[in-house]
Amino acid sequence: MNDVWTWAIFGVIVVAMLAFDLAMFGRGGRAIGFRTALIWSVVWTAIGVAFMGVVWALRGGDAANEYLAGFVIEKSLSIDNLFVFALLFGYFAVPTALQRRVIFWGIVGAVLLRGVFIFAGAALLDAFSWMIYVFGGFLVLTAVRMARHGDVEIHPEQNPVLRLMRKVVPMTSEYHGERFFIREGARRVATPLVAAFVLVATFDVVFAVDSIPAIFAVTEDTFVVYAANAMSLLGLTALYFLLAGMMERFRYLSIGLAVVLGFVGVKMLLSDVYHLPIYVSLSVIVLVLTTAIVASLWVSRNDPPTPGSPTSEPEPQPVATA
Repeated sequence: MNDVWTWAIFGVIVVAMLAFDLAMFGRGGRAIGFRTALIWSVVWTAIGVAFMGVVWALRGGDAANEYLAGFVIEKSLSIDNLFVFALLFGYFAVPTALQRRVIFWGIVGAVLLRGVFIFAGAALLDAFSWMIYVFGGFLVLTAVRMARHGDVEIHPEQNPVLRLMRKVVPMTSEYHGERFFIREGARRVATPLVAAFVLVATFDVVFAVDSIPAIFAVTEDTFVVYAANAMSLLGLTALYFLLAGMMERFRYLSIGLAVVLGFVGVKMLLSDVYHLPIYVSLSVIVLVLTTAIVASLWVSRNDPPTPGSPTSEPEPQPVATA
């Protein structure tokens, strides 16, 4: 019964934070300035870290450390994901002021979708204990793939979800403010904002396939897993606008993430042989990611600003209509 109340109260907290995020960043016809994005990125990250105290009170010290390790992994993976979002916004020529709306609703979808993935993963691990080796092996393969192919290539026109959508949903070639749908005569048609949102949502499903097994390597407590995911997703809008002009400077982040995923994958594979203390896992994760970020910023410190970064208006791209 206590768990039911824990989930219920946490659900209310997440909904309240999403509502606040919507009021602050999810609407409005202006871009988020660097200073505002910096302040709120720090605030949201601080809230996420501070929630460790709540987990400590509810589940104890070990669970709190597991939450923090999971939060760091998910937050770091989200930075890599934001780079993909920037590429998608460039492809659809989404005006900077409208990107915030797509990201916000993408976060809402991610919170719901990842809940489904987490409960499915927990059920599999509970029913088939050998699934931990499947998750571990998958993470090791993902790490190798990420390390060998650091540069992300996105081809939205090849996405099957988008291709299907364009066949069944009439779509305009122009944006109409923040509206996802408009009326043209007697019919209701979608704007390119819908296409951008659909791709953000589908790519988040792909990201979840990588990130959910990674956090299960840290803990199998479903509440801790979901809390770390949800808290890491909150504030992504501010984080996106903070990093918008700097994303290509994080050149070693993919390598750092590959090392982390490989580490947790091996940890999973060896779970029956040796259980690594959570403080060791947390230390390794923080050290690897910090090294990757610092090295990236140091090497790229004299690089000129990237032309066409998400902080500037992208060149318009033709959007196919149904």
